[in-house]
Amino acid sequence: MKIWVDADACPAPIKDILFRAAARWKVPVALVANQPLHVPPSPWITMLQVPRGADVADHEIAERVQAGELVITADVPLAARVVARGARALDPRGELLDERNVGERLAMRDFMDQLRGSGVSTGGPAPFSAADRHAFARALDTVLAAHARRARAADGPS
Repeated sequence: MKIWVDADACPAPIKDILFRAAARWKVPVALVANQPLHVPPSPWITMLQVPRGADVADHEIAERVQAGELVITADVPLAARVVARGARALDPRGELLDERNVGERLAMRDFMDQLRGSGVSTGGPAPFSAADRHAFARALDTVLAAHARRARAADGPS
């Protein structure tokens, strides 16, 4: 399993959790951004810089992601694209998006966008909090532990 990170807007505490998870679980983490980012030296962490432009990082992730991989993003349209390719998405607040729920999230996002376009003030997301950080860490650990169990089961008894 590989973890792709829509890194331009990813909160720093989430990146730190991902860096620790990469070392702990020995899982590759690829940060994709249109600006250079500092990443710790690790055989598990890479940084892919893409040209500046609207959705360039999203397009790169959507093209490279493989079935069974995980994408970290708050971008619901990107989540829908990667789910369509057999991957899953985890948002920085800990919500896992897959084939069962991404359509509903995309429809709600589009509805809210239409409201904003018609002049309705919908507010924005709440500030990123410690509770969000903990929810993300729990959800990530759940995904990685399930992946490790599946990998052990596929290897069969020793």
